This record gives sequence, structure tokens and C-alpha cells, in this order.
Amino acid sequence: MSTLVVWGDDLLGYNLGDHPLDPVRVELTIALARGLGILDRPGVRVVAPQPADDAALTRVHDPAYLEAVRAAPGDPFFQGWGLGTGDNPIFDRMHEASALVAGASLQAAEAVWSGEVLRAVNVAGGLHHAMPSRASGFCVYNDPAVAIKHLLDRGAERVAYVDVDVHHGDGVQAIFWDDPRVLTISLHETPLALFPGTGFPHETGGEGAEGSAINVALPPGTDDAAWLRAFHAVVPAALRTFRPQVLFTQCGVDTHRLDPLADLRLTVDGQRASYLSLRALADELCDGRWVATGGGGYALVEAVPRAWTHLLAIATGEPLAPETIIPKAWRELAQRRLDESSIGQRSRLRLVPDGPGIPVRMTDDVNPAFTPWVPGEGGDAVDRAIMATRREVFPLLGLDPHDPRD
Repeated sequence: MSTLVVWGDDLLGYNLGDHPLDPVRVELTIALARGLGILDRPGVRVVAPQPADDAALTRVHDPAYLEAVRAAPGDPFFQGWGLGTGDNPIFDRMHEASALVAGASLQAAEAVWSGEVLRAVNVAGGLHHAMPSRASGFCVYNDPAVAIKHLLDRGAERVAYVDVDVHHGDGVQAIFWDDPRVLTISLHETPLALFPGTGFPHETGGEGAEGSAINVALPPGTDDAAWLRAFHAVVPAALRTFRPQVLFTQCGVDTHRLDPLADLRLTVDGQRASYLSLRALADELCDGRWVATGGGGYALVEAVPRAWTHLLAIATGEPLAPETIIPKAWRELAQRRLDESSIGQRSRLRLVPDGPGIPVRMTDDVNPAFTPWVPGEGGDAVDRAIMATRREVFPLLGLDPHDPRD
């Protein structure tokens, strides 16, 4: 058993300013994982990130876009390429910070593919909205796509990408739309209600790659039990049919019930259950080869650090018990970050209104048990979402959309 964690404080340089994607969420994740001893486990190696070079980045992104990203911070009148917007403000050393995030995910993928380690994690990654020639949705360079392109260049024939962020993984899907070697699966809040407005069940892949894109569009209010029912009704069967050599996951935490930017109702306990299922599928289908990144998540203190600390624990060995007590030192650090006047007068790092405050334990005190999906007439909105996805894509995979064994 061996796991690589790609981490260095330089990754905090991906900082969009007074913005929901505050790097403090990653700082607090690593601090919590360290405080609970996860990064000191046997077989765990923490390595500093190295930036992706232009050759790696231009396997995904237009060279002219890279030049725009480099030039934008020095031009007060810069416009275009999706930069300089509310979602994607221009910031100092934007190219360098973005290339470092992409390089960290590339390092993780290379370590797993080469056999150096069995699993690898980059919690600062998961910037899944960036397009080849455009920044989008807080994302400048698409680090999952850069890493997956590297795996293909290294000889991988089948890579599965599973995205559990609340937003559709549109950038990764678009980049591999016509490539049957990459299966993209995204579970997200319905695009009728949420950015980026894509990810409908009928989006199933381009010509020659039919069935290589799978989208489960869930209604607002979906909770742990319903989300897990949808996951298990679609993801395992699709992965077993595809037979990936590597599982790459984007583990956004903005599905949490306290997240201020979306409307699903998962808990840290449900998110932990999803990571356990992903690890089990990697063990079953990929001989354990699993690359995991972070993603969205804007309940910066209440949810993100706990969820990704569970992810790190699951990737490095023994899962943390949900009732684990959070160290006092971490709680004091979180309070200091809340109190720092330098953080936009506390406007971009504050406890969610009516939230529980700084958490004390690694659980939301919810049992994430679920009832497996069964076909039939009627059902609730989640059952209808499951059936919509299965009807669109399962026949393309040679599976029966009405058979719960598939």
C-alpha cells in the first residue's frame, strides 16, 4: 500500500482574491489531515508540486490561451478568453499558479501509472470547468484533463473520470467528447437550476465515442440516501462495462447541505460514503489505481476540510471513524482564519448563516444508508433522473436500462 499526496504551500497561490474559491479551504484541509496523523501514516509520501510545462498544458489548451493567461495580469485593460470576469478575475502570477495546480495533478497521475504508488491525491486540483481556449467557473487550466491526457500519452487505453462535484464536469467532458478511451461520468445538480447549464442525460459522447459520457442530473434537495441511490444505480455498472485501467475522480464538496452556492443536501457522512465506494471500485476494476482531486466546495470551514480529510484517510489506508474528535489546535487555527481582518473584512470566509459553527467532530451525525434503486413506474424525482440517464446511455454500453443487476 502506498499513496502520494502532492502538496506544498505554493498551491495556495491559486488565489482569486475576494472570491468564493478561497485557498484557505485547502490550507485547513491539510492542517486537519496533519493534525489527525493521516499524512504520517506508513506508505504515505508528501511531495512538493512541480508546474506543468507548456508541452503538457497545450495537450489540452490552445497555445494562444496560455499566452493570454500570462499576459493578463500585466494589462489593466485586458479582455477576453473568459478572464477578468466575476467568476474568473485576473490575479498576479495567474499562469504560474494555475500551471502548478495542473502539474500537481499530472504528478499524481504519473506516479500511479508508473507503479510508483497505488493511489495519489491532489486536493488543490479538480478545476474541471476550464475549456481549451477559455477560463470558466473559477477554473483557468483544466488539471484533470491535463493529467488524463498524460495518462493517454503514457499508453493508457481506458481511463474513467468520475465527477461528484455539484456542478457538471463540463470542461473534462468537452475535451474528451470524441475520445472513446475516456469515460466521463458526472453526478450533479440539474443544469436547469445550476451553472454551467450542461450535463443533461442525452449528452452521451461524440461520433465514434457514443456512450463515453454519462450524466446524472439530480433535483435540488437531493440528500445522502437519494444521491447514493443514484450513484449506485449508474456508476458501478458503467465502470464494470468500461473496464478502466485507472480511476480518476473529482471530489467536489459543494454537494454539502451548507454549501452557499448550490442546493443539494449531502452531509460529510454521505460524502465519506461516496469516497469509500470510489476506492472499492478502483480496487475491484483498476488493481487499486486511483487518482483523486478536490474540486468545488464553499462551506470553507464547516464542510470542505472534513470531507477532504476523510478522502485523504480513505486514500491512504484506514478510514477515519465518523465520530473522530477534531483537534483543538485545528479549531483554533480555523478561528484565527475567521478573525483575520485581511480576509476581505470576513466577507469571503465566514460561517454559513445558521450553520453549526466550527465543527467539533468529523461527522454531521447522519447515517448515509440508502435503499438500492429498483425500476418501476412512478418513483420520486431522483428515480426519474436515474431512469433518464439509464435510458439514454445504458443501451450504448450494452446494458439493460430496466435491469437493476446492470
